[in-house]
Amino acid sequence: MLKNIPAILSPELLKVLCEMGHSDRIVIADGNFPAESMGRNCKVIRADGHGVPELLDAILTLFPLDNYVEKPVSLMQVMPGDNAKTPIWEKYRQIVANHDSRGSSAIGEIERFEFYEQAKTAYAIVATGEKAVYANVMLQKGVV
Repeated sequence: MLKNIPAILSPELLKVLCEMGHSDRIVIADGNFPAESMGRNCKVIRADGHGVPELLDAILTLFPLDNYVEKPVSLMQVMPGDNAKTPIWEKYRQIVANHDSRGSSAIGEIERFEFYEQAKTAYAIVATGEKAVYANVMLQKGVV
């Protein structure tokens, strides 16, 4: 056991967060995200039974966001014509604001298929059991 480490962060996830360097990206994926196929060339960590907001908050407790890019947090943009609602994004804004002085201005949106392409180059993908749609979030690591 370690002190001050959020219990939701598994040893495997802690190791990955530690290994990541400046500008490396990690995807926290919802339950519908094709984590295994997108993650063929990166590390895929299973976090079934956990939601994205809880993991996002725990990760940002330890993980600095990149100050050298305008939007180090990226969300998957809702497809045109899709009537999906994204109330979970408000939770993300609050969580990011609790951990980064830029608040919600650090969050951007990426078109769905571009998000997939960028996810293929991520250092790791965390596959969660999150049921909300468009709940995927990509973080770019900064410097401690």
